[in-house]
Amino acid sequence: MRIGLAGAGRIGARHAAALCALPEVDALVIADADAVRARDLAARLPPESRAAVPDAVEDLFAAGLDGLVVAAATDAHADLVARAMAARVPVFCEKPLAPGLDGTFQIVTASAAAGVPVQVGFQRRFDAGNAAAREAVASGRLGWLHTVRSCSFDPAPPPAGYVPTSGGLFRDCVIHDLDLIRFVTGREVVRVTAAGANRGDDFFRECGDVDTGSALLVLDDGTLGVVSATRYNAAGYDSRLELFGSKDSVVAGQDARTPVTALPERDNGARDVYSGFMERFADAYDAELRAFLDVIAGRRGNPCPPEEALEAFYLAEACELSLREGRVVATEEVRR
Repeated sequence: MRIGLAGAGRIGARHAAALCALPEVDALVIADADAVRARDLAARLPPESRAAVPDAVEDLFAAGLDGLVVAAATDAHADLVARAMAARVPVFCEKPLAPGLDGTFQIVTASAAAGVPVQVGFQRRFDAGNAAAREAVASGRLGWLHTVRSCSFDPAPPPAGYVPTSGGLFRDCVIHDLDLIRFVTGREVVRVTAAGANRGDDFFRECGDVDTGSALLVLDDGTLGVVSATRYNAAGYDSRLELFGSKDSVVAGQDARTPVTALPERDNGARDVYSGFMERFADAYDAELRAFLDVIAGRRGNPCPPEEALEAFYLAEACELSLREGRVVATEEVRR
């Protein structure tokens, strides 16, 4: 396969290395708004990757691609996905598909009409622990669920320049937890109540954002969900999913590297905690790209189509509305 990569930043570089390790990928075509960055990335890849760098991102669509991976800046996603669909090229796109709800809805509509696979990068669906949690729910092992808890705790805040265009904590970060709860439980969220706080850097408040947030979710079968996120968890990166049922309880994402200290403390030496989301979900990132190649080859159905991304965006939008207005928000209020 000849795979294109739009975006040579941090996540783009990670995807480039993963794609080069897949035997189906014969050649990689890397483009970035900064051509120098694209060439630097190509030079760091092994020679057998046959990495090529066109003069501009637009040249990707005339490069005879079998598939395109979009890891560019958020505001470029919608246009790149639309152009890939127009060129009949299957596309994998990091979330979000578009910066706003209207743009996401438009892509969903266009994708359905075009019939071109568009896989969205919600990598937590491919984490082994989360997949096992989904199976535990589906098998009935847990009985009926009464509580689901998910957290996303970053060890340090992003650069100040990132925040104004991030979409806010719930759209940028918590959306992963919201998608995961839908995926694992197989249920829909009917209403949310969100709250946030600012106790860190002023640039979050100045952008109308919060650095810490939580939301209470009510699912359509009465299960309660709690999601929590923060930009300040100096102990390390922490992403866990806990499910409590009438028969059993399980947790995904808790291991020797989880940055939580059990009390009373014992001297177990220095801990090698997770430094960030790319390290925590390294295997999941690899698995979602393998799945994308399977989608291209027709070996499997799309594991995360645009419709799923839209549902997660609805929930993030409902949380942001609840945060702003200080009230319970029914998810039907934000649906298109």
